[in-house]
Amino acid sequence: MIAFRDDMPLIVLEDRRVIAFDSRWLTRILNVAALRAGYPQWWLAPHVAESVHWWLKMLNDRPSMPVAGFVRAVSAALKAIGYEEIGTAFEAASPFARISLAEIAQEAGNGFELAFFTGLDRALREVFASGSTYCELHSIEPCVRILRQQRHWSSNCETLRDEIVSFARKHSTIAFGPTKAAAGAELFLHVT
Repeated sequence: MIAFRDDMPLIVLEDRRVIAFDSRWLTRILNVAALRAGYPQWWLAPHVAESVHWWLKMLNDRPSMPVAGFVRAVSAALKAIGYEEIGTAFEAASPFARISLAEIAQEAGNGFELAFFTGLDRALREVFASGSTYCELHSIEPCVRILRQQRHWSSNCETLRDEIVSFARKHSTIAFGPTKAAAGAELFLHVT
């Protein structure tokens, strides 16, 4: 017998990829919908995501759920709590991607910034080629310390951190491509 993670049904995307439900993913796409609807900082997103999590958990008779049904259910819930405009703007994006900058730095080796930037570019291209429109780059401080071979933070580290952020923003826009941007797709890149 196969047990699903947390007894949650899997969500079947339109391209037939299957993803596990993740409250953080739903919180992010709810925030994107809220932003489109004119709410730059919507405080209810994590609460709605948690409610959807519990609702899905009660559907233990379903091993999977088509994304269209998931979107309809979330949109209906948003309408019921008085946020119809967010429900109208809501759509299930591909799951968000996470890239560990520290792992890329370790693969590049100590002090090899050129290899690091090549690895980061490759990782960004892979993420956006998979259809993701949200990417979180994490572990930037450990990454910089690995590349600079320093234990303590300095202005030299600050400069490299700024270069990594700038590179990621510039190259993610290139990797995302003008075709998707012209089609109205949005890209969200978050560096921590």
